[in-house]
Amino acid sequence: MKTITKSNDKMRTSNVFRFASVVALALLMSCASAEKKDTPDTPSTTKVKTETVHRQDVEQISEFTATVQAGVSNKIAPQAPVRIQKLHVEVGDHVSSGQLLATMDATSLKQTRMQIENQETEFQRIDELYKVGGVSKSVWDAQKTTLEVAKETYRNLQENNQLRSPVSGIVTARNYDEGDMYSGALPVYVVEQIRPVKLIVNVSESYFTKVKKGMETDVRLDVYGDEVFPGRVNLIYPTIDPASRTFAVELRITNNDERVRPGMFARVTMSFGSLQHVVAPDLSIVKQAGSGDRYIYVYKAANQTVSYQKVELGRRLGNRYEILSGVEDGDQVVITGQSRLTNGEEVEIVN
Repeated sequence: MKTITKSNDKMRTSNVFRFASVVALALLMSCASAEKKDTPDTPSTTKVKTETVHRQDVEQISEFTATVQAGVSNKIAPQAPVRIQKLHVEVGDHVSSGQLLATMDATSLKQTRMQIENQETEFQRIDELYKVGGVSKSVWDAQKTTLEVAKETYRNLQENNQLRSPVSGIVTARNYDEGDMYSGALPVYVVEQIRPVKLIVNVSESYFTKVKKGMETDVRLDVYGDEVFPGRVNLIYPTIDPASRTFAVELRITNNDERVRPGMFARVTMSFGSLQHVVAPDLSIVKQAGSGDRYIYVYKAANQTVSYQKVELGRRLGNRYEILSGVEDGDQVVITGQSRLTNGEEVEIVN
C-alpha cells in the first residue's frame, strides 16, 4: 500500500509541473502579443517614379467643325406669279451659266409686244408732227417716254419668261411641275455652285492676328474618314462676336472632282505656328473626381515631398500632353503611385 501511494504522489507532482509549464508558456505568448500590439508600426514612405519634363516646340493646331456650303446658291424664279409652261432640267443635272432652265407662259409677253408696236406707230406719227411744228416738245417727250417704259417692261418680261442659270453648277431643288402656277412661296429651281464649295468656321479671338487670307488648312469629312482635302482661307470677317469671343472665317475647297457636297459635316484643322511649351507624359495627369480639372504631382527635391498642382492641358501628342500652365521646364513629375499620394507628402523616388 505504501508503494502505490508514493507512485500516485509522483504522478500528481508531474501533472502539476506540466500544467504550470503550459500556463507559463501561455502567459509569455500573451505578453509578447500584447507588447507587439502596443508597439506602433513604423510608417513607410510612399515609393513613386518620376520623369523630368522639358520645354519643346509644339505646333499650335486647332480643330473646328463646320457644314459644307455651296460656293454660290441661286434661287431661280420669275418676278411675278405666272404659269410654268415647260421645265427643261431636273434635280441633279449639271447646268452651265446662261443655260435655259424653264419657260413660263408667254401671254403677258405677247400682249406687251403688241402694245409696243402700237406705241411705236403712235410715236412715229407724233415725231412727224413735231418736225413740222404740229405738236409741242412736251407731247413728243411724253410719247417717247411711254415707248421707252414699254420696251423696258418687255425686256423684263422676256427675262422672266425664260429662266436661265446665272452660274455653272448643279440643280439641287425643283419645287414645281409643268403647268403649275408659280406663287412666289418657293423658287422654281435652286442651282448651287459646288466648284468650289465653302465652309464657315468660328475662330477664337486670340487667333485674330494670326489668320491670314490664303492660309492653308486641312479638311476632313466624316463620310471620307481620315482623307484630307486641302482648303484655303478665302475671307476673314472683320468683327468679333462679343457673346462667343470668336470671329468668322470662310474657307474654300476647289472641289474639282465634286466629291465634297453641300451639307456634309467637316472637321477643319488650322495651324498657327509653334510655341515653346512643357510636354508631360499622359501617365502624370490626374483627373480630379467630380470636375474637369487636371492635376500633376511635382516632386520637390529640397524636402523630398510632392506638390499637387493644377495644370492646363493643350494638345495631345501621342502618349504625352502639351502643358500650357502649372508645370515648369525641368520639373520632376510623378508618373506612378499617384493614387496613394496627398499634397505635401514625403515620397521616395525609385526610378
